[in-house]
Amino acid sequence: MVFNSYSFALFFVLLLVLHNLPLPWKAKKINLLLASYLFYALWNPPFILLLWLSTVVDFYMARLISREQRSAPRKLLLTVSLLLNLGMLSYFKYGGFLLENFTALLSSVGIAFQAAKPDIILPVGISFYTFVTLSYTLDVYRRKAEPEPSFLNFALFVTFFPHLVAGPIVRPEDLIPQFKVPHRATSQQMTWGLFLLSLGLFMKVVVADTLLADSADTVFGVPFPVQPLDAWVGVMAFSGQIFCDFAGYSTCAIGISLCLGFVLPDNFRYPYAAIGFSDFWRRWHITLSTWLRDYLYIPLGGNRKGNVRTYINLMITMLLGGLWHGASWNFVVWGGLHGIFLCAERLIRDWSGKRQRSFAGTNQSDNVLTGSIAQASIIPVSWNGRVGKFGLALLTLFLVDITWVFFRAPDFGSAMRILLSMFGVIPNGAALLTSLDILKVGTVTVILISCHWFMRHSSLVKLGSRMPWWLLSLIWTGMVILLILTQKSSNSFIYFQF
Repeated sequence: MVFNSYSFALFFVLLLVLHNLPLPWKAKKINLLLASYLFYALWNPPFILLLWLSTVVDFYMARLISREQRSAPRKLLLTVSLLLNLGMLSYFKYGGFLLENFTALLSSVGIAFQAAKPDIILPVGISFYTFVTLSYTLDVYRRKAEPEPSFLNFALFVTFFPHLVAGPIVRPEDLIPQFKVPHRATSQQMTWGLFLLSLGLFMKVVVADTLLADSADTVFGVPFPVQPLDAWVGVMAFSGQIFCDFAGYSTCAIGISLCLGFVLPDNFRYPYAAIGFSDFWRRWHITLSTWLRDYLYIPLGGNRKGNVRTYINLMITMLLGGLWHGASWNFVVWGGLHGIFLCAERLIRDWSGKRQRSFAGTNQSDNVLTGSIAQASIIPVSWNGRVGKFGLALLTLFLVDITWVFFRAPDFGSAMRILLSMFGVIPNGAALLTSLDILKVGTVTVILISCHWFMRHSSLVKLGSRMPWWLLSLIWTGMVILLILTQKSSNSFIYFQF
């Protein structure tokens, strides 16, 4: 079941009715849990067993870890949880990829080996709910949290359907405390929840699927070079598509939860207005980037063990973050490029910081050097103005678009062909897109960047509170009308494959 379907609309209405009936709170939580299992089972019922197994094992492993005081048994219990969760994830998501590369490795040394192609179906959302349960077990192991005594609360935390298949990646403190006491949406929460649901569906159905997807699919779907303009338009189309698709899902999830009286964490904060890659990852897929920071980068040593180790930790984190997105070398390259850009940004910041210290003298405090790359660099002072920062934001987006080529292309060869086409290296490329396609993608891109820049220090709630009710109602009505007109052209959310 997907949010952009009539079956979900019926499912959601019935659930809202049940949730607002005068029933005991425990009965309402059971209704939510059963509804979440039903929501997931409609994809592929047998995979409910994997979800249930992960839930049960981590619930009891965390309890045993909390009770155990000896170091070795605690590590053994944590290992059991890690092996189960990461083992399932590795088999279903990376089994075919590992076998394919193992076969290629043997062939490269002259050993003929041909394995049967594995018939493995990727369970929807396994990457997301695996990280959800792992965060719980790891927090209990590190004594940052106490184990939840109620299996119902924990099971609902893991399987709560708005975030289950594509995030946001919630932590125990995000949801479990909310399940302990009765929650029912206020009239304001219901209104904002429905508005956010409409906005998320508008971003997905109207912008991502109707206005951008065809141009991106056309450019990335051909096995031959294209003209530079077409290549750039195709990449910009995917850049807008991936944001509106994924941020649209997160917006729907937050809105649906709000209609039920629950609050999920933000997952996007206008990332295409980011100034630098550190800023980008504070705005893009926030719950994943903070998860990787807290459970991978910091345990590796973070920036506490010298510059060289910091760069190594950054690269490991981003390479694994890329691999998390999919079993393909393209995703590894995508993560590696982000790692390189983050390391380069840090090098520039450190170097410019040393220059500023030498100019300021020995009495200058190091604290003045903390901040963004735009604030602590040898970039001319004029770049610190609005125009200069906007230029840096466009440069960041330009580099982000380069990385999106590897994210979208079906293989490495296709990605290189698109990149070479973008910069005119391959002559006589084909012209695929019509003038209308180019105008459509260009207009959406300009509007998207403008909205992100205008909203980079604000939020929808702040904007809505300042907006006249009649204008907000007019915008809402327009979105709903366009949704109804374009619903038939919508597809599944892109991140369902991850």
